[in-house]
Amino acid sequence: GTIDRLIAGALGAVGQGDVGVPMAMFVITLAVSAMGAPLAGLVMTPVAMRIAQRRGMDQMLMGLVIGTSTSAGGFAPTSLFGIVTYGTARQANIPLSPLVLFAVALAANLAILLAGFVAFRRPGRSPGGAVEVDFVEARAWSGAQQVTLLCTAGLFIAVVGATLAGLDTDVGVLSLAFAAVLALVDPKTGSAAVSKIDWSTVLLVGGLLTFVGVLQKSGAVDLLGHLATTVSTPLVTALLICVVGGLVSAFASTTGILAALVPLALPVIGAGGLSGWALISSLAVCASLVDLSPYSTTGATVVASASEDQRPRVTRLMTRWGFALVLLGPLLLVGLLVAPSSMGK
Repeated sequence: GTIDRLIAGALGAVGQGDVGVPMAMFVITLAVSAMGAPLAGLVMTPVAMRIAQRRGMDQMLMGLVIGTSTSAGGFAPTSLFGIVTYGTARQANIPLSPLVLFAVALAANLAILLAGFVAFRRPGRSPGGAVEVDFVEARAWSGAQQVTLLCTAGLFIAVVGATLAGLDTDVGVLSLAFAAVLALVDPKTGSAAVSKIDWSTVLLVGGLLTFVGVLQKSGAVDLLGHLATTVSTPLVTALLICVVGGLVSAFASTTGILAALVPLALPVIGAGGLSGWALISSLAVCASLVDLSPYSTTGATVVASASEDQRPRVTRLMTRWGFALVLLGPLLLVGLLVAPSSMGK
């Protein structure tokens, strides 16, 4: 019942508006993601998806809210995607303002979210047809709920704090540790929760991550990037690098892809003809936009948090949405950023 209590508080703060609720979730998740660890924003996913269910909102739209806000917040100057990207640019003596990078990421993700509103928005309604949602609020927090809140806060603090301290944390191990604590505090609820985990998604993502890891270790990803740099036309090269980055990132760690592919863009920039800040910004944001794919951590978390009756639909739509961005993201960002900024070169 902890999530229900949090939902009640959130809706009480932002009201029942069809636009206000998702935008409030966007701002909150963006702020959390901007605090050092982009994936920390995923702690908002169960809350946001339950709000969508209770409000009668399209769960695909709320999934886009979580995905875009996590991606945009990750490129804040204080967060991991941003630090890796502009840090790599600075090491190569390429002027890239952290605020410009954040602005590009925020604008791109807001554009995607706007498209999502057009495609999936519908008037909020509960299963019974009423617009307002009634929450049965307990008079006081139970012991198990208080422990749940402490564990949630502990996960957030551990991930963000470790990131700020320069440590590499394993979110999965931390989550399992806190889950074990909750299972011991309330064994009956804990055993019931295990059966509700979307194990098929867990195994799917785990298998894909293993496969992509093998490809990375064998040099296949580097080979794709180097092949892209052999194209004689600079703009086509930029487009291909961004497509490769998006395609691989749809199945793998965005942070790992940024660290691997951003350096591959440096020879292209050094050869002249392309704006360095524009190409690196485009490549980094393209690698993050595709995290809406259900085969990435963000997309898989959204799918697992959807209601059982909507899970197949959300999986299908997010697959289409994520892989459409593998091509649309590079076309838009290279066309709007790299091409105009390189005309004077």
